[in-house]
Amino acid sequence: MLYLVGLGLGGVKDITVKGLEVIKKCSRVYLEAYTSILTVGKQALEEYYGRELILADREMVEQDADEILRGADVTDVAFLVVGDPFGATTHSDLVLRAVNAGIKYQVIHNASIMNAIGCCGLQEAGLSQGPSKGARNEMCLLKLSHLLCFSDIKVKEQSMENLLRGRKIYEPPRYMSVNQAAEQLLEIVRNRREREEELAISEDTVCVGLARVGADDQAIVAGKLQQLACCDLGGPLHSLIITGHLHPLEVDMLRLFATQPDSLQSLRTTDSSTYTS
Repeated sequence: MLYLVGLGLGGVKDITVKGLEVIKKCSRVYLEAYTSILTVGKQALEEYYGRELILADREMVEQDADEILRGADVTDVAFLVVGDPFGATTHSDLVLRAVNAGIKYQVIHNASIMNAIGCCGLQEAGLSQGPSKGARNEMCLLKLSHLLCFSDIKVKEQSMENLLRGRKIYEPPRYMSVNQAAEQLLEIVRNRREREEELAISEDTVCVGLARVGADDQAIVAGKLQQLACCDLGGPLHSLIITGHLHPLEVDMLRLFATQPDSLQSLRTTDSSTYTS
């Protein structure tokens, strides 16, 4: 059996009881190490799980998936993913490879940023998922509801020169921050204004920045887009929400995280129970 096990938001104790039981019985345990990061190191996980973990980077998962699946038809193999296995990033390719090889699989779900994002007070039912490659893509400005944008993660990436030369030399890890995403959105706003194109958002649009959700040092700020461009929320991982139509209770919750007293002054009522910026 191939088990895809969600680890939760990153702490050693975020694993479910069912997931921990699976880890302890598997012959090999792989730790996916490129779509997200942990708030603790690999060694801390190994000590808590009582198992050696094999790091599975992008190259292994995408090019050497057969090694992960080796023997999974006669023994149990676990593939650990931060958050939920089918949360922000899916691993459908691995599942399809297993099925094609006649290997059974089972998914052990866990919490991910997709459901934990409700800690900022916005109703999850009103969230749409935005592009995961940063805020530069102008499609993320389609303001149908609240829009959740994942910050870009670049781990074990090669420069174009090293890639062309076939040299396995990797760039330092880079993680997009809330202020970087906000700056990119502001650039889009300025460019569209210069082209006299319709603006879906502006410098005064209320947004929410979140960092390290679920960790003891998680950070949440709410304010105008231009204010978030100046916020430092510390280390990764970061997410940015562009708000759409807000319920009064959502507004009250956002006031708890306002960067400045005037952060929500741009909100206006569209009817007796809806706010928008």
